[in-house]
Amino acid sequence: MHTIGFVVFPNFHMIGFAAVSVFELANLVLDEPAYEVTVLSEAGGLVSASAGIRIDSEPFGDAVFDTVMFASGVETDLASPALSGFVKRTLKTSRRVVAPCTGAFVLAEAGVLDGRRATTHWRFAGDLKRRFPKVAVEEDQIFIVDGSVWTSAGMTATIDMALAMIEKDHGKEVSRTVARKLVVYHRRAGGQSQLSALLELEPKSDRIQKAIDYASANLRNALSVEELAEVANLSPRQFSRAFTAETGQSPGKAIEHLRVEAARLMIEQGRHSMDVIADEVGFFDRDRMRHAFLRTLGQPPQAIRRTGKESRAAPEMPDGSGAEAPSPATVAKRAPRSELG
Repeated sequence: MHTIGFVVFPNFHMIGFAAVSVFELANLVLDEPAYEVTVLSEAGGLVSASAGIRIDSEPFGDAVFDTVMFASGVETDLASPALSGFVKRTLKTSRRVVAPCTGAFVLAEAGVLDGRRATTHWRFAGDLKRRFPKVAVEEDQIFIVDGSVWTSAGMTATIDMALAMIEKDHGKEVSRTVARKLVVYHRRAGGQSQLSALLELEPKSDRIQKAIDYASANLRNALSVEELAEVANLSPRQFSRAFTAETGQSPGKAIEHLRVEAARLMIEQGRHSMDVIADEVGFFDRDRMRHAFLRTLGQPPQAIRRTGKESRAAPEMPDGSGAEAPSPATVAKRAPRSELG
């Protein structure tokens, strides 16, 4: 049995308990108590979540757990001396130390992320970099595994990370079946972007928005600065300055992100060859597309294709429903850009 200590503190986010549901369903799929979750806190007793709900907990004590998972919270100043001490101890005694979202700040405060790769919610990534310069923060990742330490982006990314842990413990088939019961797309790869490229741009003026809309609809074009500037009715120099000022990205980098996102969705659908996809989104060369994927997502197109094939090949659910999980494109349309950790 895998024992999991789930650490909470005042004003923790209830979304973290989504991971507990993932482990609960794994027990049902495996038809055995493969995971046992114990809620922990510094003093034990009732602890209030940010939503006002109170959860009973056990004090830290001397118990040793296979996995210790730290909740996320409203604030990033979460660590007390006792909590930091517990983090340091669990790093030595547990197989995995896990922190979704702002839980990464708890690990960083204890020094266990020094020299490690880590991620957190996009909203707090800059703060994590600034406060803990020894941490190699990769803000555009769903989750990161560095040795025994796992960190993830915010909100629903905790589900992706929990599914990855189940895959590590019990294999892909169990993880896929749990994902289907959760009615989620199998699981996003750790290197997948936290944000939609279009949502991330969010220009302030109609002129720049018009150029972005044009680029999205014409990815097969060269989409030079001159071409986009003409659409925006600006000189190339004015356009480049305005685009960067309003979106925080250069036109070239933004176009690359749009092309990668369009290519990723086509790859996951599995209907076209890599050469065709590269042509359709304006890369026109498989190697060029591969390098863009590595820069943007941290993994090559072939890894995305493998994940898509495994998800489509998932067997029918034991209950016979065979319901398909929503496509990434559908999920992207449904999911608003969260302002929470």
